[in-house]
Amino acid sequence: MAESLFQASRQRQGKVMTAAAGSAGRAAVPLLLCALLAPGGGYVLDDSDGLGLEFDGVGGVSGGGATSRLLVNYPEPYRSEVLDYLFKPNFGASLHILKVEIGGDGQTTDGIEPSHMHYELDENYFRGYEWWLMKEAKKRNPDIILIGLPWSFPGWLGKGFNWPYVNLQLTAYYVVSWIMGAKRYHDLDIDYIGIWNERSFDINYIKVLRKMLNYQGLQHVKIIASDNLWEPISAAMLLDTELLKVVDVIGAHYPGTHSVKEAKLTGKKLWSSEDFSTVNDDVGAGCWARILNQNYVNGYMTSTIAWNLVASYYDNLPFERCGLMTAQEPWSGHYIVESPIWVSAHTTQFTQPGWYYLKTVGHLEKGGSYVALTDGLGNLTIIIETMSHKQSECIRPILPYFNVSKQFATFFLKGSFSEIPELQVWYTKLGKSSERYLFKQLDSLWLLDSDGKFTLELQEDELFTLTTLTTGHKGSYPLPPKSQPFPCTYTDDFDDDYPYFSEAPNFADQTGVFEYYTNIEDSGEHRFTLRQVLNQRPITWAADASNTISIIGDYRWSNMTIRCDVYIETPEVGGVFIAGRVNKGGVLIRSAQGIFFWIFANGSYRVTGDLAGWIVYAAGRVRIMEKTWYTLTLTIKGHLSSGMLDGNSLWNNTHVMFPKNGWAAIGTHSFEFAQFDNFHVEAAC
Repeated sequence: MAESLFQASRQRQGKVMTAAAGSAGRAAVPLLLCALLAPGGGYVLDDSDGLGLEFDGVGGVSGGGATSRLLVNYPEPYRSEVLDYLFKPNFGASLHILKVEIGGDGQTTDGIEPSHMHYELDENYFRGYEWWLMKEAKKRNPDIILIGLPWSFPGWLGKGFNWPYVNLQLTAYYVVSWIMGAKRYHDLDIDYIGIWNERSFDINYIKVLRKMLNYQGLQHVKIIASDNLWEPISAAMLLDTELLKVVDVIGAHYPGTHSVKEAKLTGKKLWSSEDFSTVNDDVGAGCWARILNQNYVNGYMTSTIAWNLVASYYDNLPFERCGLMTAQEPWSGHYIVESPIWVSAHTTQFTQPGWYYLKTVGHLEKGGSYVALTDGLGNLTIIIETMSHKQSECIRPILPYFNVSKQFATFFLKGSFSEIPELQVWYTKLGKSSERYLFKQLDSLWLLDSDGKFTLELQEDELFTLTTLTTGHKGSYPLPPKSQPFPCTYTDDFDDDYPYFSEAPNFADQTGVFEYYTNIEDSGEHRFTLRQVLNQRPITWAADASNTISIIGDYRWSNMTIRCDVYIETPEVGGVFIAGRVNKGGVLIRSAQGIFFWIFANGSYRVTGDLAGWIVYAAGRVRIMEKTWYTLTLTIKGHLSSGMLDGNSLWNNTHVMFPKNGWAAIGTHSFEFAQFDNFHVEAAC
């Protein structure tokens, strides 16, 4: 056996060396084998003196907020294909971790995620789509790690204050109920739980949460704190032995690959629990490649989690296309497997949580970095990146300038790795399209005659994985359908008596929660509707509007007609609207402008140029009352707009100004119950 292996290595090595010598470009084999040693630094990979820290995995965030909103509406097989690229082992990104938002009814970047408890006595563990997403991830990878984290909280927890720590036991009960609901209704085991995303933590709350988890038999659920900066949580833990005991992981956001002394002194695992947040072009991919290595090399962070998992929200919302891939056209089925997917694969397909970093990791002499990990059973994975400053700037923090240049890097395998006969080689080159390669498998590197020594020729913006594992695979599907704009004509009557998801397709809530609703006492046309269900402002994470609003359509729409049946439930002060050319959403929703057509239960109507109602184009009296269905029609053409109530002209050819384009929308005057039915929009595309 040994003789045949040696002979095979001779034959394979000869082929590889010939390819290296005769190649005219980098695509063939950008390696120089041990026999072709060149000047350059030497890097020892050795486990003789023990191993480094335990690797905890690479992941993505769904939420913070509503970043996966459009994915659920994709038709098959395209929806499953997107999920495979994200979660299927040895196929695409092959993520180890899925972190989801615990919906809290508040605006959390690009929209709202609904709470499982809108009100104190309300519990529903089927709202939203994160349950579905976690199950789909588990279906593909049963070992995937699940994390839950609140961004906002339902208003009842604050008892009149915009603060979740008014009653520590109540808030802990709310979070623990989500964990228990995940298990009871979806058979999902949550592995980690966070405190309050990028907001203040309360030391006593963290202790109460741990006690309640233990009381409910959830000792296996670990606590991450505080999903913000390294401080003040690290110092607080050093000063409080009980807090130090109950926090399992210190999670920091956008750490710039560096941690702080106090965090290291705690002896706890350090994670970059939210990172990346960068447009998913090749610069974003370079950012992702650099931080996946250097978060450990510079900061001893053993996990890095990307915000966000998949850019599945409307273009022109904040942070557009900042996902590992893009899937924002459920109406066409089009999606894009972006380069960060394949950058992820360089690490995720050849490691697993529970592997260990080697102590011998670091920076390359002429720029770039290298890490090496082992499963302790003889397998070794080496990941080398040479991302330039220009090609790897993340959206935050500011990246100090550095230089990367061509170099020859010699690696020496020592300790238990010295007898490794062969390494599989995977290669990515970012930048110019003529030189670009994504996760390309090259010929193996044979080491039988090399004493564990080999040299690589490295140029800017390259990524190598060298590994003993032979399971790597660049998965693919036939090209998805071509990109198409949102349909110019769109109708939804909400007639779904057993909806799989609580939200209607393509509506993206920006303040408030709009859910399918069944009028038990109405057996007629309006038995099934869409209802705004919040009657109290949530404990906010961002600047939610004072009105509720859900957007839909194409941001480029200019001339359009919107028609919708509306039903005000609140006497005297209640009000609803339909709107067009809505120009802002997400965390900017309070300042949204457009053309808004309002009616109120007090018998008035209004036409405004903004959601807040400061710009008034027209106003008047009309026969309106609560708990009666009305049909509103808004027509916008050029600088003129007109409105009808039940088919009768209410205002006509009113001059409107900015903006010139935007989404269609529905909403309410305040946090109040109201219903919508038979929505129809027709845009001049």
